[in-house]
Amino acid sequence: MHKSGFVNIIGNPNVGKSTIMNALVGERLSIITSKAQTTRHRIMGIVNGDDFQIVYSDTPGILKPNYKLQESMMKFVNSALKDADILLYVTDTVEKVDEASAEILAKIASGDIPTIVAINKIDLTTPETLETLVAQWQERLPKAHVVPVSAKECFNIGALFDLIIKYLPVGEPFYPKDVLTDKTMRFFAAEIIREKILLNYSKEIPYSVEVVIEKYKEEPAIDRISAVILVERESQKGIIIGHKGEMLKKVGMAARLELEKFLGKKVFLQMYVKVSDNWRNNDRRLKEFGYEIG
Repeated sequence: MHKSGFVNIIGNPNVGKSTIMNALVGERLSIITSKAQTTRHRIMGIVNGDDFQIVYSDTPGILKPNYKLQESMMKFVNSALKDADILLYVTDTVEKVDEASAEILAKIASGDIPTIVAINKIDLTTPETLETLVAQWQERLPKAHVVPVSAKECFNIGALFDLIIKYLPVGEPFYPKDVLTDKTMRFFAAEIIREKILLNYSKEIPYSVEVVIEKYKEEPAIDRISAVILVERESQKGIIIGHKGEMLKKVGMAARLELEKFLGKKVFLQMYVKVSDNWRNNDRRLKEFGYEIG
């Protein structure tokens, strides 16, 4: 009897959704930083066993959109509510339910999709507080199974995995058994570069950036990658490049090392910075970058 299904991971920004998915998949597929709103797309990670296939989907954090890019991000979240076999709602020990997440939780509560609530970062709280949180979430989503975890410490991830297997419906695999993700190497190259930008720049700069891979040539001993970093304004271009190009060089070196680790081979990386006025509100550009519009 083979089991297979789609496990969609949703929750507020910065609660550890990407860390949990990476822990469950065993590969680093989603960006992990201390900044919120790091995931912009739905990223699938596939885990296979002899008698099961789990297709995890990491989604952007729930938020109230301020521009068209964020509207697209929320479309990914809402579609995840509809096409899941299992919903994995991730919260943590300090987050508060705001207006945007309350709306999503109401949809989950009124639906009939099997739901697991993972309370993440339990290493940062006390047993008494955790007991209260478990009771609160059980009251909020009575049909859900609540699991305390620490993705950072890999605590209770095994129990979470076992519960997912339990809820997984019977069915044939959706993808070949040797497939790890539905995303291309171009996608992960762009995400790794974007992660280094998130880590090295502050304020609005990282959120005004999109990374486009213009060329990706695979050779036996080396991958040659040419990437364009798009910003919204000329002033942002100067900040990304830095004095005498030092910041761009720093980000490029960090991204290249991470890419080499990810790919297991040498990488030649070229990066350029270009201005694309107000791209986050431009339908045509957003479609080019793979976001859902309309």
